[in-house]
Amino acid sequence: MALCLGLVFVLAGGTAWIWWANRGPEGAGVEVPADVEQDLLPVNEWSRPGTPLERIDGVVIHYVGNPGTTAQANRNYFASLASGEEGTYASSHFIVGLEGEVVQCVPLTEVAYASNGRNEDTVSVEVCHPDETGAFAPVTYRRLVELTAWLCQTFRLDPEEAVIRHYDVTGKACPLYYVENPEAWTDFLRDVAAELEAMS
Repeated sequence: MALCLGLVFVLAGGTAWIWWANRGPEGAGVEVPADVEQDLLPVNEWSRPGTPLERIDGVVIHYVGNPGTTAQANRNYFASLASGEEGTYASSHFIVGLEGEVVQCVPLTEVAYASNGRNEDTVSVEVCHPDETGAFAPVTYRRLVELTAWLCQTFRLDPEEAVIRHYDVTGKACPLYYVENPEAWTDFLRDVAAELEAMS
């Protein structure tokens, strides 16, 4: 009897392992919110390599560093890198715009070139800003909170641990305002946590 039970557990464990190993990218089958505009980059070496994003352990927040530019303009910049003329690797999964619009550039099943050593296990979000301080406009900030909370809910992430700045990966002053004002970053994480709780 014990031997039979042991065999059942071994077979069940083996089946679970096979399912886990072959489940594909964690973002497979995830539908983005209806108000997110999907304008995916063409697959290319420089901004959308098509590399599978097997797991999602975090969300990395960036700022575009180009005051006053729109989400679409930044998406088009990423697309322009496909020629290779600039020799620049750059992209992001999402861009949140000045009016709160959100453009998806890279599928959640693929790596984006945004966060250096964390490209392989994170979703990246670029954020537009009206001026050189890098502070996000209220409507942009609110939409970023909602998008980040949705990502945390979808991928079972704890905002306090899994939502980070580009700065936390590389030391680059990005997103600038939230590096120079760490209390604003703490407030952002608190707002994301509150939004996540409200969604539950």
